[in-house]
Amino acid sequence: MEERWVSGTDGTKIRAWSSGRASPPVLLCAGLGTPVEAWPSLTGPDASVRVHGWHYRGTFDSERPADEERIQLADHVGDALAVLDDAGVRRCVVVGWSLGVTVATELARLHPERVAGVMLIGGAPGAFFDDVLGVLGLPKPLSRVLARGGTQALRWAGPLLDAVAHRLPAHLLPGNEAFRVSAQRFLQHDWRWYWTLALALGDTGRQDLRALSCPVTVLAGRYDLLADPRGSWSATGPLPQARLRELPCSHFVPLEAPKVLADELDLLVERAEAVRDALDYADPRPLTPRSPESAYPGRP
Repeated sequence: MEERWVSGTDGTKIRAWSSGRASPPVLLCAGLGTPVEAWPSLTGPDASVRVHGWHYRGTFDSERPADEERIQLADHVGDALAVLDDAGVRRCVVVGWSLGVTVATELARLHPERVAGVMLIGGAPGAFFDDVLGVLGLPKPLSRVLARGGTQALRWAGPLLDAVAHRLPAHLLPGNEAFRVSAQRFLQHDWRWYWTLALALGDTGRQDLRALSCPVTVLAGRYDLLADPRGSWSATGPLPQARLRELPCSHFVPLEAPKVLADELDLLVERAEAVRDALDYADPRPLTPRSPESAYPGRP
């Protein structure tokens, strides 16, 4: 694991990290405030990709912006580009999970030249609050009211959550060791700030992905209370290069199905490489050498 400081567009110091082999590069737009430990199959010693990621503003070691309004979607996309630029990655596959899906899809929409493929896990592109509790059959307007109202209430209760969550012993947490380690780090957030970030990102409207031409993979949990799979299906199903897969998981796909995630990412990297090769074949100009870290993702 390598860590470094990266400056956001407004000068906010963002803690970026990289893990894994030399190539191919992948950008991870993680779930809001989730630690590196939440991705065992992508950051462990057997990972088949080079993952670049960062901690969102004010979480873990990343600074809180001087202007606390600078936590909108555009600010997170700017941080993602800063991470890519600092790592010398010109174009790569981008992975988003939970609210990170909104960041990943906005990056792909606004900067298609930087994104060779997109993997969306446990979330639809934007309108996050619309899909909360959707698997229980709640209509979207009611889901939106309950989810947004609940998030506002949790923000108000931030100091109380701090007093409880920061003292919760790790051995009382359920799940395997990877889940307990991830949960223990996650519980240490400043919860008023965390829910402030969630409100800002969650209020993003549904994003229009019709212009996306790169390969897309969607992994959705059948029992995901935070992201109804139907939100992902409706937004990505019509795309010509979309691959949709529903898993018998909850919201925590990276921890519940790490091997499936790694296998699907390998496949997406291969699909993105095939698109690159097809474009090279169709382009009459002479091919130019590419390094794996600076062009489309490819095998070393």
